Amino acid sequence: MMNIEQLENEIGYTFKNKELLKKALTHTSYAYEKHIESNEKLEFLGDSILEFLSSRYLYENYINLKEGEMTKVRATVVCEKSLYKIATKHNFGNYLFLGKSERQNEGNKRPAILADSVEAVIAAMYLDGGLEPVDKFIIENLKDEIEQASKHVGDKDYKTVLQEKLQEGGDVKIEYEIIKESGPDHDKSFEAQVRFNGKILAKGSGKSKKGAEMQAAKKALENLK
Repeated sequence: MMNIEQLENEIGYTFKNKELLKKALTHTSYAYEKHIESNEKLEFLGDSILEFLSSRYLYENYINLKEGEMTKVRATVVCEKSLYKIATKHNFGNYLFLGKSERQNEGNKRPAILADSVEAVIAAMYLDGGLEPVDKFIIENLKDEIEQASKHVGDKDYKTVLQEKLQEGGDVKIEYEIIKESGPDHDKSFEAQVRFNGKILAKGSGKSKKGAEMQAAKKALENLK
């Protein structure tokens, strides 16, 4: 375990309350062993802050993107892969508090654990210093990814983006089903639903089966946090 002040230098922010940063780096395996609180609640908050600030940045800086395109860009960028990159860039793995089994299994190199720690640190930074330092940290680390994603926003449809996002943790089962048809043959409307491992994520409607499935995927992306 390296000195926690070195991580502050890495991320460019000095905590007034060092205990907040330590909690953000405390994995559940370590918390269980030491009977203390883990970083899970901070992850929950950090995820929402990340969504909000990346959405605001897109809204303010990519005025030519439509709402659906902004959703695609955000879904592409705000993901485990991007957060893992941030964690490795700033050497988060050197500072994590891990339980014995996770240390033995090199949990400090696992993408999911590292990505979660970034969300937790984002929340800790917000609680310690407000939105301004968090905004600076997030945008400095994601603006290039956002720029790249915005250039290729038309290359992927909603179903592809949804599939990539859901498959970050491994193979999953994604199913689309047309659940309703209405109207005369020359002017039909369709309603579709998308399931993720058996659970309904969202429904969508359109003038074609494909269009309805796309709308369901779009709504699922908007609902995912």
